[in-house]
Amino acid sequence: MKVSKRVKSLREKINSKGEYTLIDAIKQLRVASNVKFTESLDCAIRLGVDPRHADQMVRGTVSLPNGTGKEVKVLVIAKGTKAEDALKAGADYAGFEEYLEKIKGGWADIDVIIATPDSMSELGKLGRILGPKGLMPNPKSGTVTMDVENAVKEVKAGKIEFRVDKTGIVHTSLGKMSFTDDQLLENTKAFLKTIVKMRPASAKGQYIKSLFLSTTMGPGLKISRDETQILLK
Repeated sequence: MKVSKRVKSLREKINSKGEYTLIDAIKQLRVASNVKFTESLDCAIRLGVDPRHADQMVRGTVSLPNGTGKEVKVLVIAKGTKAEDALKAGADYAGFEEYLEKIKGGWADIDVIIATPDSMSELGKLGRILGPKGLMPNPKSGTVTMDVENAVKEVKAGKIEFRVDKTGIVHTSLGKMSFTDDQLLENTKAFLKTIVKMRPASAKGQYIKSLFLSTTMGPGLKISRDETQILLK
């Protein structure tokens, strides 16, 4: 396979086979970035869990201290005054029947859906549409709630949802490379500390199997075992 000039340049700038501390990985990825858009800092963490067992499913939310750097489009499925409250809180869209119909028609120009409990009986019927897109609201992630105003504000401020996939890996983005190194480090630590706190009691052996940081178009850099052990303490 022919290697592009961009990839050759990356290989010259960075040692993708080495191991790094979190801050060193962030600095190396910044130096290596050579695309014409602002990349995101991405994280992939392999956990010692078996997602086939319900008691080992790692799923939750975390509010990143410095936000995501991304404009998040929020839809609130609610009736009456709750829809009005959501719009006042900053939701991009809010309503009930009209948005259920739009979703049925294939509309999905949104990043997060928040719903009130009384609307879930109807919204739940669209699970086959929303589920594969990761848009179905869930009480565990705080997206099924009567406090729609606070939920909207949290999402807009940088609250992200994550879940382990069937291979035992959690993927997420932790901010834009336009952030400072310290801001990205703070976001990364906040996410990793949340993952550590969510270790299932039934998970045996090594919990963090491996941890990689990368940019949208850049290489993945492995975080050293010593660094991950610090996180587990």
